Amino acid sequence: NAAYTALEALTGFTIGAVVGFLFAVLFIQAPFARRGLMPFVIASQTIPIIAIAPMIVVGLGRLGAPPWVSKSAIAAYLTFFPVTINSLRGLESVSQDALLLMKSYAATNSQIFWKLRLPNSAPYLFTALKISATASVIGAIIGELPVGSKYGIGVQIVIGSQYNTFNPGYLWATIITAALLGVLFYGAVALVEK
Repeated sequence: NAAYTALEALTGFTIGAVVGFLFAVLFIQAPFARRGLMPFVIASQTIPIIAIAPMIVVGLGRLGAPPWVSKSAIAAYLTFFPVTINSLRGLESVSQDALLLMKSYAATNSQIFWKLRLPNSAPYLFTALKISATASVIGAIIGELPVGSKYGIGVQIVIGSQYNTFNPGYLWATIITAALLGVLFYGAVALVEK
């Protein structure tokens, strides 16, 4: 069950991180897109995940997607926002002097991005990825809670709380497994950062 949740979380984390970073790059390169889309990005985080998760699970299930895809979508949803906001902040936090120097050397927008903005954004990006790594595990678990899921830590938490009320060790085992999975994801991002 932990491996199943890890697959869902890792898939969602990867998708959410890539899409979030691409949105940050879009917002830097096209200010009109930022003005038009940023309110929707912010508004997306005001929707309680526990309310939207069943709709995502049922909606993607009706489209014929494999069960793990809907859980990965929820994990991606929780990953997307921190990566977008922190990456955008990192890409914007370039020193004006360095930016003027690059422009004085007739650097293209692409060169400024790859040689100045991207390296400058790395600390912000990795902070976002650390936050999102644990959030993606939570998202995958929340996605497993609606009726119909067969595998995962979320399913085991429901089973533990409904059928093992006299055996709290079962429920504690699922909680500890979920925590260890979150620590593992966080540690993997920290290792890549080093």
